Amino acid sequence: MMREELVFGPIHSRRLGSSLGINLLPERGKLCNFDCVYCECGWNKDGLGDRHLPTAADLEAALSAKLASCAAEGTRIDSITFSGDGEPTLNPEFPAIIDVTLRLRDRFFPAAKVSVLSNATRVDREEIFQALRRVDNPILKLDAPTDALAARINQPVGPYSVAAVVQALARFEGDFVLQTMFLRSPSFDSSAPEVLLPWMDIVRQLRPREVMVYTLDRETPAKDLTKFTVAEMTALVRPLLEEGFNIQIKG
Repeated sequence: MMREELVFGPIHSRRLGSSLGINLLPERGKLCNFDCVYCECGWNKDGLGDRHLPTAADLEAALSAKLASCAAEGTRIDSITFSGDGEPTLNPEFPAIIDVTLRLRDRFFPAAKVSVLSNATRVDREEIFQALRRVDNPILKLDAPTDALAARINQPVGPYSVAAVVQALARFEGDFVLQTMFLRSPSFDSSAPEVLLPWMDIVRQLRPREVMVYTLDRETPAKDLTKFTVAEMTALVRPLLEEGFNIQIKG
């Protein structure tokens, strides 16, 4: 199970290049309103030992020191990326933290992008939406086209509605990155027509500037999952590619 410090890396990301990570969640625990079967941080129940959330002031001190160090050492940073041990927008100071990050990025690494990996469950909150509009790469998850399938893959904690998430994502008017995990288990299959076709219709409706299609890369808490190959995923999304959608496919 991954457990990350407030600021970690930079590490090589298969999607974002040299990525400096920010974890707005407990350093020795996990806090998420999803409990995804594929989460590299493990099950929520196994991350209950720490509930401390960093503040905007905590982040400013840690990130300023790290960026100054990287700049002095000539370390390349392509992206400052909010990921960490759970859902970053759950941190109550998320909007203020975005302001701090953008200011420090502009000071130390103005060419770097600020990216947020989010499950999109809180995009309907105005302050979260506005904060995500300010970053370069709001990377927002939608793994399933139906509530029933999301219940199996993402196991939301509390109410969750695919239709409500899609409605909230529509407010971006396409200026976001849609991220979808492709995987199989004995109870679901991302390539099944009843899953793939409605998912493609959602892509057509939202018209994101980029779609990230990816599959399993690390150990998962559920042990009955199967990954797709890049060739398989490419064939599955070929109709969207032929329609001109910008799709990044990662194995």
